[in-house]
This record gives sequence, structure tokens and C-alpha cells, in this order.
Amino acid sequence: MFKNVEGTSIRVKSENRKCMGKIGQLYMISKHSHEQSDRGEGVEVVQNEPYEDPNHGNGQLTEKRVYLNSKLPSWARAVVPKIFYVTEKCSFLPKFSIHIETKYEDNKGSNDSIFDNEAKDLEREVCFIDIASDEIPERYYKESEDPKYFKSQKTGRGQLKEGWRETHQPIMCSYKLVTVKFEVWGLQTRVEQFVHKVVRDILLIGHRQAFAWVDEWYDMTMDDVREYEKNMHEKTNIKVCNQHSSTVDEIESHAKARVCQFLKHICNPFFCTVNCH
Repeated sequence: MFKNVEGTSIRVKSENRKCMGKIGQLYMISKHSHEQSDRGEGVEVVQNEPYEDPNHGNGQLTEKRVYLNSKLPSWARAVVPKIFYVTEKCSFLPKFSIHIETKYEDNKGSNDSIFDNEAKDLEREVCFIDIASDEIPERYYKESEDPKYFKSQKTGRGQLKEGWRETHQPIMCSYKLVTVKFEVWGLQTRVEQFVHKVVRDILLIGHRQAFAWVDEWYDMTMDDVREYEKNMHEKTNIKVCNQHSSTVDEIESHAKARVCQFLKHICNPFFCTVNCH
């Protein structure tokens, strides 16, 4: 069930719950990012290192730059620059942010208060993601990555049937709190809804892959998967960054021109003016 929130300066939150192992999830993220980083698009990892949070204990601090412009619909490309990351540094751009917080618990997604401290003042929607039953966009479908048909050689797991979450052990749930904010009058709701849908699709596809790739990561330790993660990040960064040699000033100038052009197109001259200088 989704509840759409609209209005200026309102953050839209959704909480996604998926049952999956942590090592499998880390392996999937690295491999999935590398596979999707073609033609200079994908995720560049800027920083990825252990850290200790005073409230939640040990964790991993990651900073990423996301290059996804050609995957956006035409109406979104007009207001989003080539690099999502740069939007935080450009004062002339609309304030656009995507924040995803993850927590893991050994349950089937039954903790309804896991993010109460983070989202107690904001309306949110809870979405259970079922890797076996939920539909994915047709262009991403592979029978070899379909949990309904996949059977693990190492573990015997697989060919998940309806209701699998109630019968399979061991099981862990990855809780993700997704916050999207896009402060542009007339486009806020549309952009925020679109981003939530894209994030949900990515989570669904990625975790189907994590299950289907279980024989690749099953024997890994946490140290093993962190080393694999480091190596894959280096390879992915090479694929992505070779296509993005422009300076930040060049990117900002290009982005500013596109934003101004779009705002001029949608702006009613009786109510607003746009200065592109």
C-alpha cells in the first residue's frame, strides 16, 4: 500500500522490507553495480569504510556518485543534471535528495517500530518486497534469476513457492527507509513518486539476484565479501569514471543551462521570471 504525500518541503518516506542474508546482499550490490555500469553510467564509489555509530554500533560508511541520466524519463532529464551527486553542490539547482537507511534484523519483517526514531514525525508507507512473487519490469527478467525456478546446488534452496517467508529458515530482513525530497513547484509529487518506484524496482531486482547468486557467495566470510566489494568497486569506478572526465565547473554549467531552459518552458510569465545569467 502506498500513500502519496505532496506539498512544498515535505519529505516522502517509504519503508521497504526484504528477507535476505547480509553477506548475500553485500555481494549482490557490488556485482549488480558492476553489471549495470555500462556506457559510463552506474555508481562510482567515492568512500567505503567501516565506522562505529554511537547508537547502532559497527557499520559501513559509504559515499557514492550516481550516473543514471539516460535511465530517466525525458521530463526528469530536463531538471536533473548528469550526476545526481552534484546537485548537493549547486546552489542554482532545485534541492533534490535521496536518502536510504538500512537496518538488519533476524526476523521476517515483523518489526513495525524499527525506524520510529527516524520517521516519527513524518507520514510513511510500508512496502513488503517478495522476491518470488512480485513482478519486475519485463526488460530485466531472466529465468536464471527467477527464485521460482532457481535451485541452489550448494544449499538446496530454491524454487520458492508462495508463502515461502513463513516456512524458510534461517531468515533475515533488510529494512530500508527511503526518503526523497525534490522541491520544485508542480513537479515535486511526480518526481518523488517516480524515484520511489525506481528504488523499489532496484531493490526487488537486486535481491532476486542475490538469491540466484547464492552459490557464488555462500562460502564467503564477511572479510571475503568486503575484499570482493573493494575489488569490484575499483573495477566499476574505472568503467564509470572514464566516461566522465568533465570538470565540476563544466558539469555545473551544463546542468544550469538545462534547468533554466526547462524552467522557462514551464514558467507562466505572469507569475514568475527566470534569470539564467
